Formats: sequence, C-alpha cells, structure tokens
Amino acid sequence: MKYILMMNTMKAGEGVPRWPKKDLQAHIAFMMSFVKHLRESGELVSAEGLSFPDQAKLVRAGNDGLPVTDGVFPESKEFLAGYWIVDVDRPERAYAIAAQASAAPGPGGASLNMPIEVRPVMSAPPPEML
Repeated sequence: MKYILMMNTMKAGEGVPRWPKKDLQAHIAFMMSFVKHLRESGELVSAEGLSFPDQAKLVRAGNDGLPVTDGVFPESKEFLAGYWIVDVDRPERAYAIAAQASAAPGPGGASLNMPIEVRPVMSAPPPEML
C-alpha cells in the first residue's frame, strides 16, 4: 500500500536557512542518504522538497473559469517542506520510515523530531462512496 509522508516544518524564514553551514550540510547529507536507502529497498515511489511559502500561490477558478491567485503567505506558522511517497506492506513500516525522517539532524547534530504526517494514498474512491 502506498503512503504519503509529509514533512511539516517551522515558520518560513526561520530554521534551516539560518543554520550554520556545517549543520545544513549534515542535514542535507542525511536526507540524501535517507532517500538513497528507501530507493535501494524498493520502498520509494517518489520524494520532493518544496519551495518556501513566500513562493506559493493559492489558485481558484474565477466566475469566468480563469485562474484567480492569492498569496504569497510568508507568515504561515508551519508549512509543507517536502514529502515522500512509499509503497510498503503495512502501516507500521510507513510509521517507522516517518520516524527515521523525523530524526533528521538539526543544529549541533541534535534530532529535529519534526512532525511527519502519514496518510494512505488512495488509488480510487472508497467503494462506499461510489
């Protein structure tokens, strides 16, 4: 079953971009190694990091069907920094992978214990909705 593991992080403009260079490099090395191991295990479907909220736009269809944008939202309290989609046999494995990601190193090498939201990926609407 596929699961999306969403990495939510601190307010935009804080945290990672302001870390000392060696701490930032250690964090990036951890994330690259983490993805490499998931790829080698055959569990990784995809993974992407996302830009900061100051580059985001909220888009809705206007009355004429054309896009109407709102934003940017640099004041966001937390934001989605990136995600992994994994394909595993049971939810407990997805939770274990999320815990590994959560433990990524931060300043001074201390574990960040970032919140990682884990949700099943639906391949179709549930039968009871059809």
